[in-house]
Amino acid sequence: MSIVVLSLAFGVAAVCAGLMGFAIQRGATCTVAAVDEVISKRKGNRLLALVEASVWVAGGLLVVQAFGQLPKMPPGYAVGLATFGGGALLGLGAFVNGACVFGAIARFGSGEWAYALTPLGFFVGCLSVGSVFAPMMPQRLAHDSPVLQAPAWAAALVVALAAARLMWSWSAGRRAGQRVFERVWSPHAATAIIGITFLVMLLTVGAWAYTDVLAELAHGMAGNLWTRSLLLLALLVGATVGGWTAGRFRNRGVEITQMLRCFAGGVLMGWGSLLIPGGNDGLILVGMPLLWPYAWLAIASMCTAIAAGQLLQRAMVPAGPASGSA
Repeated sequence: MSIVVLSLAFGVAAVCAGLMGFAIQRGATCTVAAVDEVISKRKGNRLLALVEASVWVAGGLLVVQAFGQLPKMPPGYAVGLATFGGGALLGLGAFVNGACVFGAIARFGSGEWAYALTPLGFFVGCLSVGSVFAPMMPQRLAHDSPVLQAPAWAAALVVALAAARLMWSWSAGRRAGQRVFERVWSPHAATAIIGITFLVMLLTVGAWAYTDVLAELAHGMAGNLWTRSLLLLALLVGATVGGWTAGRFRNRGVEITQMLRCFAGGVLMGWGSLLIPGGNDGLILVGMPLLWPYAWLAIASMCTAIAAGQLLQRAMVPAGPASGSA
């Protein structure tokens, strides 16, 4: 019976990983593109979408907790210089790479094969961090997340707000003349799906971010390696299908310069993730929903570093294309 339950849990998680990959192609999840939107268009729609993904996860946690089914949650960490330094390295790496770890999945799924080197660079960064830095082990916080201390009635409020948000999005799409498929997979709806599918995976197979798998693998601590590797494969397949159905898939040639940028960007992001700790996927989908200050401050530091890189690039090459379009 236990084998059947485990198989069913993995099957659900694999479907969710594929849906997440599909949604990453249509959601506004790339931090580089989100910062570029603020600088180029003076709009914050993509940043708000990232926050909304966190809100969906937080709301789901409250509902699950109300039914007494919440598993053990990842701990929080104290804020320190490493929080800001790690966030800055995440941002610098994402700028060099042209996409954050979310955006790299989308770019790979669109046929930009050089982005296969981003996870490899991330792994090498995690593996080599000790020879570059002498990072102190992040101090775990003893207390629980503020979200998990919320009263039971907060779950009912979350359900009501989620229903209102879905109805508003559906009506807005209908007024805009969108077809049903377009409404279901609009950028904000897709971002919500990312949050929801991540929550389901959290409940079925535990906290799962592909950067965490790479970090644990680099230090020989990855449990259920085959299972989590298959989930990563499902994520990539979903992203590829999403890129193809969105008309974004192009079999692009691989240039040495782009390969070096992807690898170097991955290394920098790997270094930053261990200083914080956490990659921006885990920070957005775990740390921020749990209202851990270190996660919010690290993401803020990351966005600041990306913005600094983009502004410097514009000052040096005013007519050059903006980094990150995922």
